[in-house]
Amino acid sequence: MRLFDFDAIGPELELLPLAARRTLDHAGIKLSRITWQALPFVTRQELTNLGSAERIDVNEVRRLLQPVAAVATSVDVVGDPSPGQVPELVSTALGPERPIPLASWAALEPLARYALFKVASSGRPERIEGAYRELIGHSAVSSHLEPSGGVRMVNVGGKQPSLRTARAQSQVKLNQLACQRLAARDVPKGDVFGTARLAGIMAAKKTSDWIPLCHPLALTRISVDLELDTQASVVRIEALVEAFDKTGVEMEALVAASAAALTVYDMLKSFDRGMQIGPTELLSKSGGRTGDYER
Repeated sequence: MRLFDFDAIGPELELLPLAARRTLDHAGIKLSRITWQALPFVTRQELTNLGSAERIDVNEVRRLLQPVAAVATSVDVVGDPSPGQVPELVSTALGPERPIPLASWAALEPLARYALFKVASSGRPERIEGAYRELIGHSAVSSHLEPSGGVRMVNVGGKQPSLRTARAQSQVKLNQLACQRLAARDVPKGDVFGTARLAGIMAAKKTSDWIPLCHPLALTRISVDLELDTQASVVRIEALVEAFDKTGVEMEALVAASAAALTVYDMLKSFDRGMQIGPTELLSKSGGRTGDYER
């Protein structure tokens, strides 16, 4: 059950909280305060719980309100604001001093977007300020920040899956001895390129375990290619990652290239402890709301 501080309604639910109001709007029903308070507490709880969910079961709302159907008022159905665009009414009510970047708006839960829209419609400055502070706050600076300022994983639940690809590269600069031993495949630890390739693939699949704000993704393709440039004494590494998912795979590609480079270092360090790794950089990405990127 989601209750907002700015709404100033406690868990006893004497007044109609925004979550319950959302259930009524979706069902096209209006209740007076007296009718709401006449409902059993457990019913008020269930309606508030329904309104806190991502999707509302309208049939269940109507079933719960059947005992008061005779005194309820039918009104136009009101759905949730789209996550794809900040409503002009909301932007106007908040004003330029309280911006809502599209990324922050899209990252909100449906109930939070609904709450901001309803509060903006009310025109009450103190509620608008309270709602903005509680629901947007520091996330206006970055969608990876909670309104209160703590870090968070962005909610991508409302986004549609699409094909995401990313390519990244890294390199390892070797001394002459390490380069010669690698070229001759004379390394005590075994197959350098084969081991590094496997390390990159395994690391890409573990990216969300390493990078705190990354989402676990169902990767559909990972390839890691390595080549030795004997003239420059450099191992060049390129990683390609693909997924059909709701967020990008740039970090997976960068992690794959990095892990492969570190594995090359590990397998050749007995010949050269001064190897230099990098630069490690993103070459390209495609898919998603931000579009394509090419270095």
